[in-house]
Formats: sequence, C-alpha cells, structure tokens
Amino acid sequence: MKLVKPMVTATVAAFMLSGCYNQPGLVQDESYDRTKTGAATGAIAGALIGYNTKGHHSGQRALIGGLLGAAVGGAVGYSMDQQANEIAQALGTGVNNDPLAALDPRRDIIVSKTNNAVKIIFRDNMMFATGSSRLQPGAKYKIDKVAQLLQNYPQTVVGVAGFTDNVGSYSYNQGLSERRASTVSDLLAVNGRPYTKGCSYDKAIAPNDSSTNRALNRRVEVYLYADRNKMTDPCR
Repeated sequence: MKLVKPMVTATVAAFMLSGCYNQPGLVQDESYDRTKTGAATGAIAGALIGYNTKGHHSGQRALIGGLLGAAVGGAVGYSMDQQANEIAQALGTGVNNDPLAALDPRRDIIVSKTNNAVKIIFRDNMMFATGSSRLQPGAKYKIDKVAQLLQNYPQTVVGVAGFTDNVGSYSYNQGLSERRASTVSDLLAVNGRPYTKGCSYDKAIAPNDSSTNRALNRRVEVYLYADRNKMTDPCR
C-alpha cells in the first residue's frame, strides 16, 4: 500500500504531462494515444525504480521517479505522434487509423499509427511500372519527402517491406518484392540502413481474385519505430 499512492499520483501526473505535449497545429490526428501510453508506462516504471532505490523517503522517490519516467515516456510518444502528422502532411494526406482504408482503391498513400509504429502504405500503381523496381518520378518525390523528415528524428528505426499480388511464381514475386523494398530503403537510409524485407504475395490485404484486389496487394510499407525491440515481421 505504501507504493500505491505514489504510483497513482505519478500516473495522474503522467496524463497531465501528456496533455502538455498535445500541441496545437498538428491537426491531422490529435488523439495522441501514443503520448498518453508512453507517459503512463514511464510513470509506473519510474515509480517502481524510485521506490526500490535504497534510502529513506521511498514514497517521494517513487513520485519523482514517476514524474521523470512520465516525461521521458511522454516525449517519446509525442515524437512518434508528431512524426505521423508531419509525414501525413508532407505526403498530402492525413493520419487514418481506419483498417478499412487499406481496402479503398482510391487511396494511393495511407499513413496510420499502430501500437508500436507509424505505418505508411504506398500503392504499387503510383510507385512502379509493371514488373519494375524503378521508382516513378512522382513516387521518388514522395519518398524523398519522408527521408527529409526522418533527418529530424535520428533515433527513429525504419523498416521497409515489399508486397506483390499472386500473378507469377512465389519466387519471382519474392525477388520483385525485395528489389522494390530495397529501392525505397535506399532513399530512406538517412538514419542508417533500414530493416528491409520482401514478402512476395504473403499477407495479402484482399483476396487475389480480381484486378482491383490484386492492385490493393501490390504495395510497399514503411514502418517507423521508436524502439528496435518493438519491430515485428511485416510478412506475418
């Protein structure tokens, strides 16, 4: 019970701090869920560390540790929220966390926030000619915009994955998806070489039973992580 009060106080302070990070002007997505989660997690971890540190006044140490943890966790969360909004604005779109957005053939670019990352989907029809891994000029301009923004966030870990439809053999599509992912990865290597993977026609967005659905499945996805340990296999 001695630890409960400082932890509760620290957690409340965390959400107050997360509110402080909710700056105006980033109008694409103002939910800032990542900021709040990071602040709360940091508060609890900081409180535990402070409480378990040897010495007197453990409750005070827990509160101080919680506040510091909240500040750090909230700052990381805010950074990822800010990146999502800045990238969406640079790409001429908004942050869209609706899972059905990926099934809308009118959307060439989709920026969303998952629990662990900012995710950008680039549709194949605006990226590459059929069977090619050379970026079209308009697509290169878009990728370059993302690369420019990443220079402001040197701690961000980048992942890139290529996906195809099921026309042709699995091995052919594996090679094509890898080459396309590498083309995008080369342009985004401002914070070090991104984690790059080709997924062939695994993890299809829609059944490969029509030309419209196959077009949905042909894509490159870019993932921005605050923590390398949070990275997941994009092909699964």
